[in-house]
Amino acid sequence: MHRRIAGELGSSILCGRRAVGSLLPKEMNASVDFGISRTAYREAVRMLVAKGLVESRPHLGTHVTDRRRWQILDPDVLRWAFDSGPSLSFIQELFELRGILEPHAAELAAGRRTAQQLTSMAEALDEMAGRGLASAEGRAADERFHEAILEATGNQALMTLSASICAAIHWTTYFKYRSHEPPRDAIPDHRKLYAAIVDKDGDRAARAARELIQLALADTRASLVGSSDEGPARRKRRKME
Repeated sequence: MHRRIAGELGSSILCGRRAVGSLLPKEMNASVDFGISRTAYREAVRMLVAKGLVESRPHLGTHVTDRRRWQILDPDVLRWAFDSGPSLSFIQELFELRGILEPHAAELAAGRRTAQQLTSMAEALDEMAGRGLASAEGRAADERFHEAILEATGNQALMTLSASICAAIHWTTYFKYRSHEPPRDAIPDHRKLYAAIVDKDGDRAARAARELIQLALADTRASLVGSSDEGPARRKRRKME
């Protein structure tokens, strides 16, 4: 229950319905409005505090913090952002981050990967192709593919970002496939990246990763435009599905 309420509040903050500096409802009012116990609401607020979205001060209440304090790469925060309808600038920032990190990670992976890591990438690719990225199973395989690349870098600092990067990949892919028009097939782009890593060609792997990210950004932009062109009734029906 507290996670559901945290998600509702988090989405309202991330989409701007609750402005920076605004106060969250007091416990007594919130328990009535949401139909939950005060304890559940308190736990939801604690969850938001831990992710930097709100701050509680004695006698002043709980207010929405400045955006610079939000833990945008937290997997829950990313999910709430996409639930609330991400802005183009938010998506652009996520892909800029990927563009900074992933090409160099692919270059490192090409020089350091093990046979087992290549097997993990190949198995993930096969499942992506077989299941399709429109399915939850296909998207999970996509995450495993990128996770295996980060693991193959042998760089612990990069590997700690794995959950955040994979969450960003998951939600942008999920968002693309919510569009009424199916996006371009991204499997060949992933195979090109994999082939470069197999060949231990770092430069080619970096180029393939960069190209994959640029094409994914173009697809996501197109999906965002398509989503904004839908009528309110259609958006409501799609959200309920």
